[in-house]
Amino acid sequence: MADPLTLFTSIGLSEQKAKETLKNYALCSALKDAIAQAQRVLGVAGVDKATGTLLYTMASRLRDPKRLGFLTDHIAQHKICTELQLAAALEFVKSHPQDPINQKEFESLCGVGVVITPEQIEDKVEKVIKKHKDQLLQERYRFNMGLLMGEARGGLMWADGKMIKNEVDMQVLHLLGPKTEADLEKKPKAQKAKAPDGEVKVKEELTMNGELKIEGRSLMDQLRGAALNFHKPGENYKTEGYVVTPKTMDLLKQHLEFTGGQIRTRFPPEPNGILHIGHAKAINFNFGYAKANDGICFLRYDDTNPEKEEEKYFTAIKDMVEWLGYKPYEITHASDNFQRLYDLAEDLIRRGHAYVCHQRGEELKGHNLPPSPWRERPAEESLVLFDRMRRGLFAEGEATLRMKIVMEDGKMDPVAYRIKYTAHHRTGDAWCIYPTYDYTHCLCDSIENITHSLCTKEFQARRSSYFWLCNALDVYCPVQWEYGRLNLTYTVVSKRKIIKLVEEGTVRDWDDPRLFTLTALRRRGFPSEAINNFCAKVGVTVAQATMEPHMLESCVRDVLNDHAPRAMAVLEPLKVTITNLPEGIRNDVRVPDFPANEFMGSHVVPFTRTIFIEQSDFREVMEKGYKRLTLDQPVGLRHAGYVISVQKVIKDAQGRVVELDVHCCSSHEAAEKPKAFIHWVSEPQKCEIRLYERLFLHKNPEDLSEVPGGFLSDINPNSLQVINSALVDISVSKAKVFDKFQFERVGYFALDPDSTADKLVFNRTVTLKEDPGKM
Repeated sequence: MADPLTLFTSIGLSEQKAKETLKNYALCSALKDAIAQAQRVLGVAGVDKATGTLLYTMASRLRDPKRLGFLTDHIAQHKICTELQLAAALEFVKSHPQDPINQKEFESLCGVGVVITPEQIEDKVEKVIKKHKDQLLQERYRFNMGLLMGEARGGLMWADGKMIKNEVDMQVLHLLGPKTEADLEKKPKAQKAKAPDGEVKVKEELTMNGELKIEGRSLMDQLRGAALNFHKPGENYKTEGYVVTPKTMDLLKQHLEFTGGQIRTRFPPEPNGILHIGHAKAINFNFGYAKANDGICFLRYDDTNPEKEEEKYFTAIKDMVEWLGYKPYEITHASDNFQRLYDLAEDLIRRGHAYVCHQRGEELKGHNLPPSPWRERPAEESLVLFDRMRRGLFAEGEATLRMKIVMEDGKMDPVAYRIKYTAHHRTGDAWCIYPTYDYTHCLCDSIENITHSLCTKEFQARRSSYFWLCNALDVYCPVQWEYGRLNLTYTVVSKRKIIKLVEEGTVRDWDDPRLFTLTALRRRGFPSEAINNFCAKVGVTVAQATMEPHMLESCVRDVLNDHAPRAMAVLEPLKVTITNLPEGIRNDVRVPDFPANEFMGSHVVPFTRTIFIEQSDFREVMEKGYKRLTLDQPVGLRHAGYVISVQKVIKDAQGRVVELDVHCCSSHEAAEKPKAFIHWVSEPQKCEIRLYERLFLHKNPEDLSEVPGGFLSDINPNSLQVINSALVDISVSKAKVFDKFQFERVGYFALDPDSTADKLVFNRTVTLKEDPGKM
């Protein structure tokens, strides 16, 4: 047989795909076996590209080697000819793990021998179009063409989808003729609908063909029932890639007896840093999936690295989970299971699946490394050495316990235990060896009877080792499901890089409002509901999502507009004296908390002879388009019912305007309605205002091709502006930390923890409207 690279390219794989396959030991071996068997069945040395493509797909998706020969025979004999048939075949063998396979049932459910002719497709499409003819003629190309495709395919299960689509397109064109300008016009957006039970519906709109497109559904809708095509509890073996052993069915039976068929998930953060916006998706996914399906979710601290763990991280993680609205069924720790994990490691050694190795850390880095010289060490010897590791008789780095497996990314024999002479946050000095993520994660999932182990896409390369370890120890094996990571531009979320920002003095701490940690977002004033809504808009996708910050800010505005009461604040005050009001006058002005709905409450602010307005709301020289106060142009005062006009401008020695004398009259008495109404304060409280912009200048500050000098060279010098002389009306004087307000015409703000009884400090959460320059 030719060398593997030549062999794989000969069946139609690109050279790059062939090289990637060679890195995956399990896939490489399975594909070589499948090609060899197909060549024997065909009686020729080569395999055509169509057959080769099916063989590769089968080998990459099948993890039960005993079915390899069975499926290879059907592919080589051209009984399975399409991707659709292969998908059905893979599903069949997955759901029928026991021998023997019912050949007749298999061929019936996989469409073996079924031939769909072009005439059959034409007849079926013609019937579907005739059924919907009246609606098609009325709606024309705004009609939902997907409905036609679905109904046509319904009677032609094994037909080529492209052939059906081409036939639908041709018959619709024959019926309606070419598209007109009217067909291409967009319909107005549909009204937003309220979701039941407080769940958030995101934007719905009509597409050009008239189909109602839901850009996003409530998170619960996305996670409920069969929406994600996840396996049902106890049906783990139906999942693609799940390895079935002789003990699998008995273990699943015991699992179901313990759980009662309840869905069980977990959120397993490492307590060595603060959670960030990406974790919000993970929290919503894990806790949300359990909640949507009447299940339970554990908060499990993956505390296996004592060097970096601190109490403040444990506390902050729990706080953020609860802030997002979730309550863990139980809070657990990987360290709860240290003794059990150690016992299982000894069992793994006895079974011949692990060994003590003395290679140093630098020797274990990289891929395609030669096997360890200690790989075939006798189990009895490894048990003795592992016990010596446990008793502290080796130095750090002098010995590790490694598992005998080649991972999907080509990494050989990952480390299961390493030596660390560091006291543990919970167990103190009881242990000097600690398990790794690759060893701990799946076994803790098994111990807690997790049904769905949800993790981000980068852990896909560890899925095979996840299944392997549980099966190697004959313990219950959960199913690992991967989803796309959530990233944001214009930020960094790496723990190491945030620490660097803190050490350099660029930001104050992990909760600096310019960061996208969850504690920072809370401090800035982002409502937890808005973050959850943002996660719902992003959706539960397999692909990695990189979003712009303005999309998150849009969700924030939507929530704050409905929930942040209005107040008035002046950031750059200009004193105004109303000369035709008597000294000492003080009127109460009632200001609605939510002007669009005055039944939601109001507050009272004083109105006196002296008020303060924004400096930018007055100009000495009239400019085109300027609608606020000038020497010749009066302006209205919001909520007060007065219109003021300038009588005198008072300046300081440098010629700067420092005060205005004005005349006021009732808005009903004004000669004409003013062009604008401005906000104001009277008898105000002094406060500090912090205005935030993006911390980084470039979208991808970590990308050296975009920022050659590194992320620390990309800091926006204007990311923070502090205003110490701002004034705010007295309605906010009793505000509590994190209380949120809309300062009219200025933006949304939240009270910062730095506030004192003598001095309030407000963080600007977002501006009232999106800045077009940030798109």
